[in-house]
Amino acid sequence: MTGTILLPVVAAALIDPAGRVLMQQRPVEKAHGGLWEFPGGKIEPDESPEAALVRELREELGISVDVAAPTPVTFASVPADGGRHLLLLLYAVSGWTGEPRAIEASALRWGLPADLASLSMPPADIPLLAALSLSRALPVQNGQ
Repeated sequence: MTGTILLPVVAAALIDPAGRVLMQQRPVEKAHGGLWEFPGGKIEPDESPEAALVRELREELGISVDVAAPTPVTFASVPADGGRHLLLLLYAVSGWTGEPRAIEASALRWGLPADLASLSMPPADIPLLAALSLSRALPVQNGQ
């Protein structure tokens, strides 16, 4: 046993009808400041991953999501500071109420996954975006 502490985190790929995905920019004063990431956060001990995602989207973006709406897409597993290991669960969300606002982020940006790949991101978000590009979670584009 290595003494690694597992840190489960949820993230949402908010997907609009055009297949664009929402990314948020971390405030510069936080860890990974200035980098772009999927909205989300830590799972509290008494929460399911889906309930945590609904809570985080309300807190970070001011939107409401039904707890049954998130669809699992993929996950990333990366070492983190302090003997922790980050397990980041990505869910696709294509239905919500309200207009996303940058409540806890410096900025928001919508884009197709291929366009968003040029953004600077934390290590855990990079493989999630790549997997999302290959996922059936996105609507079919141009009759493909």
